[in-house]
Amino acid sequence: MSLFWKYVLIEYILMARIKYKEAAGIKVKRGRPTKSRKPNKADLLMLYIKESKSIREIAEIIGCSKDMVYRSLNKYGIKTRKRSKRSKLKNIDKSYLEKEVQVKGVTKLAKELSVDIRTLKKFI
Repeated sequence: MSLFWKYVLIEYILMARIKYKEAAGIKVKRGRPTKSRKPNKADLLMLYIKESKSIREIAEIIGCSKDMVYRSLNKYGIKTRKRSKRSKLKNIDKSYLEKEVQVKGVTKLAKELSVDIRTLKKFI
C-alpha cells in the first residue's frame, strides 16, 4: 500500500470516529488545535478598551495571532474601533502637524512619527 492510500485510510478512520461521536451525542472538536493561548475577556478589556492597544500589539503581548485576538473580540461581544480612531495622529494637534509639514515636509514628518505618508496626508 502506498503512502497516499495509507493517509487516505487514516483520514477515513478519523472521520468515522468523529461521525460516531456526533451520533452518540458527544461534543467533538473540529479543526486544527491552537498552538497558542487564547486571550480571555479580562485581558482584552484591559488592553483593548482601557489601554487602547491595537490588535497587533495585543497579539504580541499575549503571544497569539492577531486573527485569534480579533475572533476573541467578536466572541466576547467587544466592538472593534473604527480606523479613524486607530491612528497614532489622534493625540497630536492638527495645527501643529500642518506647521511641521510646511517646515519639514510630509515624507520626513511621516518617518519621524512612524506613520504612512498617506495616513498623514488624510489626517491633515
